[in-house]
Amino acid sequence: MIEKVKAFIEQNQKTYIELEKLLTSHKALAPENGGDGEKEKCEALEAFLRSHGFSCLERYDAPDERAAGGIRPNLVATIPGKKDDYSIWIMAHMDVVPTGDLSLWQTDPWTVVEKDGRLYGRGVEDNQQGLCSAFASAWAFVSLGIKPEHTVKLLFAADEEVGSTYGVKYLIEQTSIFKKGDVVIIPDGGDSEGCTIEIAEKNLLWITFETIGKQCHGSRPDQGNNACLAGSALALKLRDGLYKTFSERDEMFDPPYSTFEPTMRQKNVDGINIIPGQDVLSFDCRILPCYKTSDVISKMKEIASEIENEYGVKISVKPVHEASSVPTPKDSPVVKKLSAAIKAAWNQETKIIGIGGGTVGAELRNKGFDCVVWSTLDETAHMPNEYCIVQNLVKDAVTLAYLMLD
Repeated sequence: MIEKVKAFIEQNQKTYIELEKLLTSHKALAPENGGDGEKEKCEALEAFLRSHGFSCLERYDAPDERAAGGIRPNLVATIPGKKDDYSIWIMAHMDVVPTGDLSLWQTDPWTVVEKDGRLYGRGVEDNQQGLCSAFASAWAFVSLGIKPEHTVKLLFAADEEVGSTYGVKYLIEQTSIFKKGDVVIIPDGGDSEGCTIEIAEKNLLWITFETIGKQCHGSRPDQGNNACLAGSALALKLRDGLYKTFSERDEMFDPPYSTFEPTMRQKNVDGINIIPGQDVLSFDCRILPCYKTSDVISKMKEIASEIENEYGVKISVKPVHEASSVPTPKDSPVVKKLSAAIKAAWNQETKIIGIGGGTVGAELRNKGFDCVVWSTLDETAHMPNEYCIVQNLVKDAVTLAYLMLD
């Protein structure tokens, strides 16, 4: 039976390319990115699915008056299985990011160009490759009249690129579509071999430090208090102190330690001959799950107090964004089943990893739903000349088919 499904998937590549072209032609940018949301793209996808035999389709529209039709749609396609004890979810997102500088693109970002086995266009990898792989695997079962072992649900979500408020967060908070014991796979990150399974994320902390001194003329530093100088000392002391204090290592992550890096610095004065009385500095921190962000913030405040005393300034510590999630257990059913499918399909061993970036997986894990992030791709997301390798799409679809047949 699996050979029959596999052959069907491999023989219908033109259909997946057709779907990629259709999806790319509908921009699906969030209002924050100057777009109207996913409504038009979702309707095109829904019509495509119906024309290819998918009959059980449900919409979960999150209200958003900024978007077309006042909604942000989330679409679920269900393929009933032999057993209904739990569902296998394949979760992709419909929204994409803006193109960036168009001069860096060699093709029209909104028109898919096929060349040497690759599809070029905005969104073709992030996350349309995963979306198309999910479609390809499920379509094989629908077309061949084969029931998967367990019920399969394809989720095409909104709003992943700017926070998931109208996507996964809405679905978790406002619906009960996810059940305990469900297997959730998010084909939205991975490696070129398709061997890494992401089960955990570092805790995220974005934080800003505002240092207040006293502005004066550049020739009379004795009459002021240089906030830029104090802010620079703060940056160095923070970085050194945080790396030393939170120094545990976890080889599951790359890099295998917490990172604390100064990033954005806001403009202070308009002339070189002005000593600034204000300095605003931000840090991007990616913290191993063994530490709490609250402990990191406490250490930051301790260091800021030392700089205040040394330089005679006032420093406010303002967290801008925090995100933490529990990891999916390494021995959870979703990890075991996906690893077994990859081994059975391609005789490849898998590697369990954690990442420093954030995914929608964090939202699910925090609510008790085990999930993994996995795919076979070159990680060209958000880049100019983003591309999808067609064979990667097919390979992932075959892997998902093995999983669906248990």
